[in-house]
Amino acid sequence: MGDADSLGPGGLAEVRAAGIPVELSPVAKDASDAELACLAALARGAGRITVLGALGGPRLDHALANVWLLAHPALAGCPLVLLDGRTRVRLLAAPGPAGEPATAVLAGRPGDLVTLLPFGADADGVVTDGLAYPLRDEPLRAGPARGLSNALVGREARVSLRAGRLLVVETRNVEGGTR
Repeated sequence: MGDADSLGPGGLAEVRAAGIPVELSPVAKDASDAELACLAALARGAGRITVLGALGGPRLDHALANVWLLAHPALAGCPLVLLDGRTRVRLLAAPGPAGEPATAVLAGRPGDLVTLLPFGADADGVVTDGLAYPLRDEPLRAGPARGLSNALVGREARVSLRAGRLLVVETRNVEGGTR
């Protein structure tokens, strides 16, 4: 799915020879290839979408556009997660359909990093459990880095949000440090 500019003609031929369906789009377009792929998955009935390799590469603008896909209006009812070798990114949005807080369970290992960043505007009523620096019905304001680099204290943590949107970035701790 996409314009295949990163594959090149040889890579595109290999994909086709392997029998993988290919849907090409023009190079000049108003959507990223990742966006087109997510929308195609949704149109085919996907109930959840995981995008692999969306955070790396030489183009920061593409990585940011992929993060912004988490808030794409067409994908609002379909959980979307971005994954790479060490990082999982998802969006928590509240209130829910019945006005309830949004919640997320974070699974990992003690020492894994968790960053909570307000997405687009302030996030209100943030509550965490199982993190080194707990939040108790507190706001996270757009701009300050207050939610940066928290850590799991056990194998599981919980985050809830009363209002707003919260980017949840989980980074697996690797031996010898987290960076």
